[in-house]
Amino acid sequence: MTLKGKDFLKLLDFSSEEILYLIDLAADLKAKKKAGIPHRLCEGKNVALIFEKTSTRTRSSFEVASHDLGMGCTYLDPSGSQIGKKESIADTARVLSGMFDGIEYRGFGQKRVEALAAYANVPVWNGLTDEFHPTQILADMLTVREVFGRLKGIRFVYMGDSRFNMANSLMVGCAKLGLHFTACAPREYFPDPALVSICEELAAQSGGSVTLCENPEEAVRGADVIYTDVWVSMGEPVEVWEKRVNDLAPYEVNSRLMHLAAENAVFMHCLPAYHDKETDVGREMCERFGRENMEVTHEVFESKASVVFQEAENRMHTIKAVMAATLADL
Repeated sequence: MTLKGKDFLKLLDFSSEEILYLIDLAADLKAKKKAGIPHRLCEGKNVALIFEKTSTRTRSSFEVASHDLGMGCTYLDPSGSQIGKKESIADTARVLSGMFDGIEYRGFGQKRVEALAAYANVPVWNGLTDEFHPTQILADMLTVREVFGRLKGIRFVYMGDSRFNMANSLMVGCAKLGLHFTACAPREYFPDPALVSICEELAAQSGGSVTLCENPEEAVRGADVIYTDVWVSMGEPVEVWEKRVNDLAPYEVNSRLMHLAAENAVFMHCLPAYHDKETDVGREMCERFGRENMEVTHEVFESKASVVFQEAENRMHTIKAVMAATLADL
């Protein structure tokens, strides 16, 4: 199997076999790194990292992975690139294609990364858009397989606002790989029906399933994985906070819900998480709404069931696999 030269924009563009290939490659590269075995598969290449939205994990993952693969990388933060401001996306794509061997984009609408890929003549990788976050899902699936030894048949529950990139991408990944995915949220926070329909068809082919549920206790009963994300993202106006927090408060992941899950269930989160008041945003939201935490309790976050830091590390290994697969002769 070869993916050399292919863009990595969303998991819907890849077959289940290709996704598993990337997960297998990530596991192999992780083992090599742990053993201290060099794997400079992209020696001498250079990549550009465009970040219209900043991130600790995504930036660190791409930079470390680039260095491990023998590549140079140039980080362009929100003030370091003229993309969409003084220079069109199409022009930016063509300029950077002449200087770099690959381009990462982390920002806003999916149409922006799709346009970048349409005009670039080097691989383009989606580090996050409003609609999809495919590199995170590769890390999540690698983590699930490390914990349970398999992917098929795993009962996977996403708890909270299911309209955007994380729930969308997890639903696609689970449907492609034969997991039983449940989105648990108030009905107005359910994912787009058109995407649900696509994922139901994919799940029917893989042996998985897609379920939408409003009742947290019903959703998590017997689940292997309980996953959540922040209720209010950075940059969202304060006006949305009150409704969002009030609507999603019953979907907080706490010990009571974890006890309803399977005996060896794990907790996952793409991070950052507002599990305490140790961040400016978390403290402001908790104090405003009289809470000790937001989407997950500190007890669950710090419990033995939590694999969030294993999951975070795996971002680097799976991103490395994506870059190696699309740039190197493997």
